[in-house]
Amino acid sequence: MLDEDVEVVLAASSGRRVIGVGSVAMLGLILLYLALVQSPGLGWQVFMVGFGTLALWLALRMWRATTLRLELSPAGLRCSDGRVVAPMDDIIGVARGAFAFKPSNGFMIKMSRAAPFAWEPGLWWRIGRRVGVGGVTPATPAKVMAEILQDRINLRGVD
Repeated sequence: MLDEDVEVVLAASSGRRVIGVGSVAMLGLILLYLALVQSPGLGWQVFMVGFGTLALWLALRMWRATTLRLELSPAGLRCSDGRVVAPMDDIIGVARGAFAFKPSNGFMIKMSRAAPFAWEPGLWWRIGRRVGVGGVTPATPAKVMAEILQDRINLRGVD
């Protein structure tokens, strides 16, 4: 159930979610298989087991994270679990061009103040003053969300 003040919702599409999680899980399984079947030495075997386990953990983390959604309201951007991703008053820029450092099918938010690190793989991440939105999300709702954010910034007069 959505609140009345939510204007745009950005959620992972099921196809992209399955492909994204499946790709990362497959990488982990292949690394573990190769480590057990034909690793060239003990060092490589430990390396491949470590990265294979890390990839499987990441796939599980992404599967859980992509059940969430992002909601844009007049107060700002928040996650469906209640966490505030980027308060509207702190947002000073949106980058969504071809050469912007941003997630796939998404956009980058620049904030005036740094916020604690947060990461929901496939959906959003926040490091300092930057928030990356996107990953396994469809492009159209992400574009609409970015345009609304940019319009609000322009109305405020922030450069």
